[in-house]
Amino acid sequence: MSLPAYLILILNLWSLKAESFSAGSRSILREIGSNGNSGEHQDYAVELNATNFDAVLKDDTPATYAILEFFAHWCPACRNYKPHYEKVARLFNGPDAVHPGIILMTRVDCALKINTKLCDRFSVSHYPMLFWGAPTKFLTGGWDPSQVKSEIRVIDDGRTAERLLSWINKQLGSSYGLDDQKFENEHPPSNISDPGQIARAVYDVEEATATAFDIILEHKMIKSETRASLIRFLQLLVVHHPSRRCRKGSAQVLVNFDDLCPSDTCSADKHADVTDNGKGALANIQICGKEVPRGYWMFCRGSRNDTRGFSCGLWVLLHSVSVRIEDGESQFAFTSICDFIHNFFICEECRQHFYEMCSSVKSPFSKAQDFALWLWSAHNKVNERLKKEEASLKTADPKFPKIIWPPRQLCTSCYHSQSSNGNSEDNWNRDEVFKFLTSYYGKTLISLYKEKDLLDNDATNVAIDELVASTNAVVVPVGAALAIAVASCAFGALACYWRSHQKNRKYYHQLYSLKNI
Repeated sequence: MSLPAYLILILNLWSLKAESFSAGSRSILREIGSNGNSGEHQDYAVELNATNFDAVLKDDTPATYAILEFFAHWCPACRNYKPHYEKVARLFNGPDAVHPGIILMTRVDCALKINTKLCDRFSVSHYPMLFWGAPTKFLTGGWDPSQVKSEIRVIDDGRTAERLLSWINKQLGSSYGLDDQKFENEHPPSNISDPGQIARAVYDVEEATATAFDIILEHKMIKSETRASLIRFLQLLVVHHPSRRCRKGSAQVLVNFDDLCPSDTCSADKHADVTDNGKGALANIQICGKEVPRGYWMFCRGSRNDTRGFSCGLWVLLHSVSVRIEDGESQFAFTSICDFIHNFFICEECRQHFYEMCSSVKSPFSKAQDFALWLWSAHNKVNERLKKEEASLKTADPKFPKIIWPPRQLCTSCYHSQSSNGNSEDNWNRDEVFKFLTSYYGKTLISLYKEKDLLDNDATNVAIDELVASTNAVVVPVGAALAIAVASCAFGALACYWRSHQKNRKYYHQLYSLKNI
């Protein structure tokens, strides 16, 4: 190649490269940095702008809270603060979040012209500036320093990662740490050899309860013919759910159920209006509280994302209820659980199999032990059936294959013989099985709660007990149950508190009726 031709080629290549950097020298710096800076940290905070702001905060996050950082890319303090902010964002954002579904951490660059009006809406006066609130609150308004009360708060003590996380912990009553690590799917702990692992499931039971009611709302399952079975199940949870947060939330739903879903409106012809409005009211109640983690199964976490999880958490919930009831409640618990699964469990094949097992019971239960053992036996039958199906289809979780429960490692005394584990009736010492179930799904399950002082004193549950029709499957109208509660001197004080609490609250907006889920 001649020298002039070579020079022309070099100039053409240089002009093409220059065009690619038309945005300015910062593009050139980013290009150079992207090639050589292998130590650059991953960004976990979500970049927002005026275009995607509403979509991300409205549709793309299940988080209960959001943090918005307003900054300018030219600001040295903002650049220095970014590593601190990202340390905290790592805990809550992204597919590998340590504590997912709780806080969405975002940032908005106010130096970009597209965001000028957005930053003005929040009266951004300095950089960086952090705001805290529910995601929907950022959609409906802004922030004005002259406002006396606002549901959006300025974070005034977050200049380091440690101080920001400390501020968050104070708001949530939590104890998150910057060194918290994710529980990896690939290395789930064995829940066979260590009976104490079930203590971790108390959080899974909360998540399963919240998920179950999300499904009920999303799939429009509350109808005039299913309304009564939902009330019965709520009555069961109010007294016997292992989580205090879920007992309290279930009681709130139950006490307000006539307002949320009046019997004359929960019908097919008024289906749409009831569900749209009722969903909002129920969402405000949050049946197990605001801090229930989502998608972070602990005891029920499988080695793959499509195994265990919700179904495991629901089974643990049912077993935990079965070992807490009294003899006189056994038939009520049986019909409540059978009807709930039949009407509200969305897996059609599973629902039908469970209903067939319920229908095969010919005599009413008179003892709590009999019901707990029936549920245990039904679960083992389900495991046997699924084990065969999963083996043929190769869909089993390799870390958690279906087994007959409990295995001999956990309860040697549960077996009569030294034969291999099996579900033969002659193979089990049923009295010992019941003792194991009572300890495993009772005391051991809630042991972690006791350590954290999250359980109610038994005396505080006396008033709630009266809301449950514990001796039969006939539904007591919620209004009548509340009237009885007020009239009873044994729990009148707490009932009056509930009434006044609900009256003052009214969810800060008009109560709506439930939509036909």
